[in-house]
Amino acid sequence: MQNFLIQVREDRLPSTNPVKAQESNAHIETATVAARQFVQRLFRVLFFLHIILTAILVIFLTVRGLLSAHRHHFHPKKWYPPLLTATACSAIVAFTWQWITLRYPSRAIKAAFWISPLLTCAVGILLVLIGSAASLAMGSVAVVFSIIQSLYACWVNLRFNYAIKILSVSTAFPPAKTTALVILSLVIGIVYSGFLVSGIGGATITGTEIDTLFILVILLSLIWCMQVMKNTLQVTVAHIKYIQLAREADMDTKVALRDTIKHLMGNILIGSAIVPILTVIRGSARAISLVAGGTDEFLFSCANCYSALASTLVNYGNRWGFVHVGVYNKGFVQASMDTWELFRRAGLEPLIDSDLTGSFCFLSGIAGGAICALVGGIWTLTVHKSYATEVSIYAFLIGYFMCRVAMAWPQACVSAYYVVYAENPQGPRFDPTIPVRIQELQRYGA
Repeated sequence: MQNFLIQVREDRLPSTNPVKAQESNAHIETATVAARQFVQRLFRVLFFLHIILTAILVIFLTVRGLLSAHRHHFHPKKWYPPLLTATACSAIVAFTWQWITLRYPSRAIKAAFWISPLLTCAVGILLVLIGSAASLAMGSVAVVFSIIQSLYACWVNLRFNYAIKILSVSTAFPPAKTTALVILSLVIGIVYSGFLVSGIGGATITGTEIDTLFILVILLSLIWCMQVMKNTLQVTVAHIKYIQLAREADMDTKVALRDTIKHLMGNILIGSAIVPILTVIRGSARAISLVAGGTDEFLFSCANCYSALASTLVNYGNRWGFVHVGVYNKGFVQASMDTWELFRRAGLEPLIDSDLTGSFCFLSGIAGGAICALVGGIWTLTVHKSYATEVSIYAFLIGYFMCRVAMAWPQACVSAYYVVYAENPQGPRFDPTIPVRIQELQRYGA
C-alpha cells in the first residue's frame, strides 16, 4: 500500500523530461516565428496597398483639378512651379549637405546646430509676413522653435567635440558606392514627392473638407514612404559597416541592398512606423523632465512616470535595432531589445543617451526643410500671396524628409560603430574615442 501511494505521488509530479521540454520550447519558438512572419507580411501588404490606393487618389485629384481649375479660379502656373522648384531644390540641398558631412564633419555639425535656428526663424518671419491667421500662428511657432533650438545648441555645446570625433571615426571609410545609393534614393524621393504634389494641387483647387482629408492622407503617405526609404538606406549601410568593423571584410553594396529589399522590408516597414512615434515620446519626456527639474509641483508630478514609460518603450523600438535587423535578420522589436541590452551590459547607456548624432540629423533636416520653404514661400509670396502658406509648409516637409534620407548613411555608420563596439570593445578597428568619453561622463557624474 505504501509503495502504491509513493507511485501515485510520483505520477502527479510535473514532468522533467528534457525531450518534452525541448519539444515545448521548439513549439513556442515556431509559433513566435510564425507570428513574426505574419506581422511582417501584413505590413508589406498594407504598405503596397496604400501605395496603390494613394496613386489612384493622386491621379484622380490631378485630373479633376486640371479639368475644374477655371471654375474655382485656381492658377496652376502660380501654384505648381514654386513647389516643384522647391522639391528639386530639396534634392540639391540634401546631396550637398551629405557631401559636406562626409568631407567636413566638424563644420557640418556646427553648421547644423547654429544655422538651423536662423533658417527656422527666417521661415517664421516669412510666415508672419504672409499675414493670414494660419500663417501668423505657424510663424509664431516657428520663431519660438528657433529660440528653443538656439538654447539647445548652447546646452549641448560641450558635446560637440565628441560628436565630431565619433562621426569622423565611424565614417572614415564609407561603404563603396554610398554616393550612388544616396543619389538613387534622392531620385526616387524627388519623383514620388513631385507625383504627390500634383495630387495635393488638385485637392487644393476646391478646398472642401473631404479634399482637406485627401491632402492629409497624401502627406501621411509621403511621411511613411520617406521613412521607409531612409531606413532601407540605413539598414543597408549599417549591414555593410558592421561587416567592415566586426569582421574586417568588405561586402558588396549591391548584394546588401538586394538582401535588404528581398528579405528585410517587413521589419523596415514595422520600424518605420514605430520609431518616429517612440522618438516623439522620448523627446517629449526629456523636455518635460528638463522643465520640471526637481520640483514637486502638481503640474509636473507625472514627469518621472512619463520618463520611465519612455525609457521602457525605447527598449522595444529604437533606431539602433536596425543594425541587427540588417546583420542577423531579426524582427525589429527583438533586434531593438537585444541591441539595447548590449548597450546596457557594455555600460554604454549613458553614452547613447547623450549622443548627438540623432539631433544632428534632425537639425540637418530642419535646415534643409527651411531652405526649401524659403525658396517656395518667397516665390509664391511674390506671385500669388494666398498660396504662400501652404506652399511653404509642403516645401518644408519635402525638404526635411529628403535631407533625412540623405543623412541616413552617416547615422547608419555611427549606429554600426556603437553596436560593434558594444559586442567587442577590444576590436582592432576602434580607437580610444569611446573609452575616453565614458571616463569623462563618469567624472562629470561624480
